[in-house]
Amino acid sequence: MKYKSVFDIIGPVMIGPSSSHTAGAARIGRVARSLFGKEPRWAKISFYESFAKTYKGHGTDVAIVGGLLDFDTDDERIIKAKEIASERGINIEFIEETANADHPNTARIRIGDDQDEMELVGISIGGGKIEITELNGFLLKLSGHHPAILVVHDDRHGAIASVSNILSKHEINIGHMEVSRKEKGKMALMTIEVDQNIDQDVIDEISKLSNITQVSRVVD
Repeated sequence: MKYKSVFDIIGPVMIGPSSSHTAGAARIGRVARSLFGKEPRWAKISFYESFAKTYKGHGTDVAIVGGLLDFDTDDERIIKAKEIASERGINIEFIEETANADHPNTARIRIGDDQDEMELVGISIGGGKIEITELNGFLLKLSGHHPAILVVHDDRHGAIASVSNILSKHEINIGHMEVSRKEKGKMALMTIEVDQNIDQDVIDEISKLSNITQVSRVVD
């Protein structure tokens, strides 16, 4: 794992006690909230391995709920996130999984409301850094530390180029991009991290392209 500065090693400004188990969890929850695009009405949160064993003592549960409420890592409301969620009528369920995971700090979040559902897997890799490794069954690698768009599309010739052309037209620089698909010729997912937040009009323009099913964004 490479760090760009000493602040990556020390970790973020945060509500403690742990950068991995608290700040990382809050960021996983906040990315899930950002991708869902609204406050969920329910959440089922599965913890694996180290997360499952220590989440109560390290505040992983309140942190990840705080993220779902769109609280940043240093927001003091994280401490009372579960109570706030309950007051807002959000039903939260925690599940301690016994199955092995690829990383000891793994959380699977299922969130939804009366219209939509989403499932996401995130890992906390240390110093408050995270990776989103799965979204609705698509494998991906999303850091959550840069603005990004996720584009679900038909696996067709020209889909990637058409999205890239729109970003280029609006002078949006791509920092990292990868494509995942479940099956050749079916649905695919573009994960594109960029250097600046993307305005809604750009999202709308991409959404109107042929073969595009859904566009979600993560803001900085």
